[in-house]
Amino acid sequence: MFFSQAGARPRMWEASPSEHKKWVEVFKACDEENKGCLSRENFKVAVVMLFGYKPSKIEADAVMSSVDPNTSGILLKEFLDIVRKKKEAQLYRNEIRHIFTAFDRHYRGYLTLEDFKKAFKQVAPKLSERIILEVFRCVN
Repeated sequence: MFFSQAGARPRMWEASPSEHKKWVEVFKACDEENKGCLSRENFKVAVVMLFGYKPSKIEADAVMSSVDPNTSGILLKEFLDIVRKKKEAQLYRNEIRHIFTAFDRHYRGYLTLEDFKKAFKQVAPKLSERIILEVFRCVN
């Protein structure tokens, strides 16, 4: 089912037990000094291991600013929550990309008004052309 059918962002996503186990293993592997928390640099390594990219300074700053100042890094519980949210966002972006690709019939990387009309006729056939045109103007 497309998330768009629900009309909003996806519900909170839950990791499978094997995925959760992998996240914990990555946390432990990156917690080099066994302090029970990840430093900024160790967090970056964990993100590379799980998502295949190095977080930007802005992303790392945002994560570190949300950490309890009384700890010396990101605790396992916080790490798992961060990873779950990142995974949820990644799945949402993939779903949006999948929906867009389904309507980009000529693989141009954008939707024309005709593409837009055809898409709406498939998902909302009773919607008036006037409304479709208004929506197209808003997103164009």
